[in-house]
Amino acid sequence: MSSDIILETRGLVKEFKGFVAVNGVNLKVQRGTIHALIGPNGAGKTTCFNLLTKFLEPTRGTILLEGSDITHEKPAQVARRGMVRSFQISSTFPHMSVLENVRVALQPTLGTAFNFWQSSRTLDQLNGRCMELLDHVGLASFAHLQASELPYGRKRALEIATTLAMDPKLLLLDEPTQGMGHEDVELVTQLIQKVAADRTVLMVEHNMSVVGQIADTITVLQFGEVIAEGAYAEVSRNPKVLEAYMGSTDEALEGIGE
Repeated sequence: MSSDIILETRGLVKEFKGFVAVNGVNLKVQRGTIHALIGPNGAGKTTCFNLLTKFLEPTRGTILLEGSDITHEKPAQVARRGMVRSFQISSTFPHMSVLENVRVALQPTLGTAFNFWQSSRTLDQLNGRCMELLDHVGLASFAHLQASELPYGRKRALEIATTLAMDPKLLLLDEPTQGMGHEDVELVTQLIQKVAADRTVLMVEHNMSVVGQIADTITVLQFGEVIAEGAYAEVSRNPKVLEAYMGSTDEALEGIGE
């Protein structure tokens, strides 16, 4: 595998009692890019994502991360290799402060993740790094606010900050702008661009305007198979893609999912 390919799948298949949800997907994610996985409802995007992050075992096929076969590894093993997933549903601790949420994510760096009897003061040494991460995602001024009080878009920013605390090489984002108004979509879109500056991002995203704005490469799935791949300008005019989304090749793809 070429060193500029950080993640690759070969003939990836997932069957559920005879139903083929992912069918022979070959995917190559280039290091240092934003790669989007899109497709209409039921295309197999989430199943594919769950295979990549090891929440599902493939029926057949191979998954390679930096050339190493991770097909049968567990999610924690894959995370330790530097592939970290942010979930579709915000998974912050609502009754902890914004800073405390990030501090929990950083705690394993001290080697005290399971020493629950230790004083919380031992974690204060992490506060500097916490503030760096919060500043990076635009949340430094919210550090002492309870996470539940954050607006929705800021909660997603906090979740991304906790994910960045694990220092990922490859960040997987599952529908990062789902359920957001225009203002929050803009905030999170800009944040994804910012965090992608020195790492690779693979994202499942329904909002085509977001995809068109920031994705370097787009892979389109339909019925579990790849039907197109390339830059937005190319993919958005592909007859197969237009047919999959619109049921017609006579309409433009622009703005689907907004």
